[in-house]
This record gives sequence, C-alpha cells and structure tokens, in this order.
Amino acid sequence: MNDALRTASSDIRALAQQVLPAASFGNLAGDIIIRDGHAGRVTDIDGREYVDLLLGSGPMFVGHGHPEVLSAIREQLERGFTFFANNEYGIRLAAELVDAVACAEQVRFVSSGTEADAFAMRIARAFCGRDKILKFEGGFHGMSDPALMSWAPKRPGNFPQASPDSPGIPRAAAGDVLIAPFNDAEMAAGLIHEHRDELAGVIVEPFQRLLPPKPGFLQALRKATQDAGVLLIFDEIVTGFRFAYGGAQEYYGVVPDLCTLGKIIGGGFPLAAIAGRADIMAQFDSAKVGNERFLPQIGTLSGNPVAAVAGLATLRILKRPGIYERVFATGRALMGGLTKLLRETGLPAQVVGEPPLFDLFCATGELSDYRATQRADGEMMRRFNRRMRERGVLKGDSKMYISLAHDDTDVAQVLSAFAYAIHAEAGK
Repeated sequence: MNDALRTASSDIRALAQQVLPAASFGNLAGDIIIRDGHAGRVTDIDGREYVDLLLGSGPMFVGHGHPEVLSAIREQLERGFTFFANNEYGIRLAAELVDAVACAEQVRFVSSGTEADAFAMRIARAFCGRDKILKFEGGFHGMSDPALMSWAPKRPGNFPQASPDSPGIPRAAAGDVLIAPFNDAEMAAGLIHEHRDELAGVIVEPFQRLLPPKPGFLQALRKATQDAGVLLIFDEIVTGFRFAYGGAQEYYGVVPDLCTLGKIIGGGFPLAAIAGRADIMAQFDSAKVGNERFLPQIGTLSGNPVAAVAGLATLRILKRPGIYERVFATGRALMGGLTKLLRETGLPAQVVGEPPLFDLFCATGELSDYRATQRADGEMMRRFNRRMRERGVLKGDSKMYISLAHDDTDVAQVLSAFAYAIHAEAGK
C-alpha cells in the first residue's frame, strides 16, 4: 500500500471512530471498510481484494455491478430518483413478484426487511382481530420489538415465554409473542391449537438462519395454522429468489398466507415487500375494508423507481435457463471441499445449510434448532473467519452467500482459504 493510500485509510478510520458508535454501521465490525465491488469480489480502502461471500448480506446475488443491472439503473437515473407517487417500474416489479411467488396475489412495498416483517405481523393482527404472534427461538425478523423477542437469548427461558434481546423494548411487548423451538412440529402445533383464540399469525424463516427445516415441519405448520384459522407468514427476506425463482415456498413445496421479500428483489438498493392473499392485503385498502379496519402504511421510498428497475433487471437475469443450477453447483463444490477438509483433519465441526447459503458450525451432533447451535465453539469460528480473511475471502460472522458471479478462480481461492484455515486449526 503506497503512502497516499495509507494516509487516506488512516484518516477515514479515524473519522469513523469519531462519528460512528463502535466505528461501524452496526452490521460488521468497523475493521474493514469496502471501497468497491465487481462481480464476485470486493476491494477495501487499503487496496486488498477479497472473494466476496458476504454479498452485502445477500442482495448481490448476480454479483456486483452486473452490466444489465447497471444499464437499467443509469437509464432510470436520467428520468428521476424518486417520486413518492406510483411509478411504472414499481408496478411492473409487483407484477413480477405476483407471477413468481405462490402466495402472492398482491404486494405492498417498503424499504427494508425490518419494515416488511413488522407490517406482516401487523396485518395478521388486523386481519384476524387477535394480538399474539408465534415465532421461533433464534429466528430473525428484523429490528422491531416483537422481532427481537428470543432472537438470540443469552439465557433461554421456558417455551413459550418470550424474552427481549435488547434494552429499550417495553416489558409489555413480551406478552404478545409466543416462542417455540424451530423444527419441533409437535410443540408448535400444540401451541397454535392452545392459543388459537388469541393468536393472529405464525412467522417463520422457512430456512432459519442456516438450519434447514426437517421433513414435514413446514407442512405441519401449514396444517396447524389452517386448522386454527391462524395466518402463516414466511419470512423470505433471505430465501426469496435465492433457493428457487419462487423462493423457499417453491423449494420446499409449502405455500403460506403471507410472505416477506427483500435483498435480491431490490438489486442492491433498499427495497422489500409484503406479499400475500388479496383478502388479507385488502387491509391496506380503506375502500375495501372501511376506515375502522384500514391499516395505514406510508414510506417515503417505498417502491422507489431506481430500486425497482434494479430489481426487475436482476429478476430477468435469474429467469434464464440454468442460472440456479450454476449457483447450486458452485455452492456444492465449496460445501463438498470444506466437508472433505473437516473429515481429513478430524475437527469437531460440520457444514450446515444449502448450496446458495451455508457455513461452518464448530460443533458435532444434530443441529436443528437454536439451542443446539449454542454448543458451537465461537472462538474456533472467529479464528476460522479471521484466517479466511487473511487469505482474501470476506464472509459474515456466520454465513457464506454464493452468487451467480462467482467463477472458477473464486472457487479455487475459497477452497485454498478453507484448506489454510482448517489445517491451521488442526495444527494448533
């Protein structure tokens, strides 16, 4: 790194320490600052290049700076940045979502996954006239008060008691959330039946963080909620358009009443959506439900045209033949390589997830719910992540996202980084 670059890097890091709490945006630690991204790689302000397995926490599924997405964005920028009123491309994106996603008859846009999940829970309450929501321990549904119940509890309580994971949440909020263990169909069905008269909805990540659903689990939730007259909400902020063009509901073959979508559908811009049955979505339409039942939802950038054209361009790419097969092949190659290294070295760890989204868990035995994942060796994981970065691979604390842009050179570098990290751990 030359002197000028080193000075600029030092200055921006000092500025971050001054103006940002913990010198970060609150996502990753502030020790890495990204300058630019191209295809499957990013470069930091020190000039170091990385294979990017973070992908902006998932949105950059077709890679950074895809020429078709860039072209669509540039064309829209000449026409205007945002209008607050309806725009053609937001409407066309909504239509594409309706065509693609099984549960989607209508769509309402917001700007973030947190908003989408919060409104999905709110519309379930409005539609059913009941207050309680059931969620699963360890499930992440954004930063709203109900979403932060038992997301990452340090001292898990007895089910179905909810515990807040952040200061600043009113104590009363815990009373409107029930907690169940992921992948326990019998307990979930029992809680749904027991609380059917006060339960509005069940919200679930169909693929919870990195934990696949056990066979029959999602089907059991679907049956239990239908029998009880309770809405089933799939949080597909992460899985939407990632596992299949129709999302996790296509991949796993279970259709909820509502779902939330984000990340990929905005093509790297702030955009998310609530989608579902028309009779439920009618709560957003005062002409259909009347003023007493009308659910207001206003957002300055909801359906932003730049985000919409980026999303449309991204989805056009994903509709082409062979796209998902390519992503899955890349993911399988990496999962297989890491699994082989773990087997050869005998380390107490395993690969968990699906080919487009997986990671290492430093634990043995079955991992099917949040409490089981707490057996993992966190220090070992931190060493693994640090060594991966030393070898030019950027990943999140607990996820590896695979993109369409990752090529054979990227795969080879990641496999080499796996080997370095695992053999270094085995030789400690």
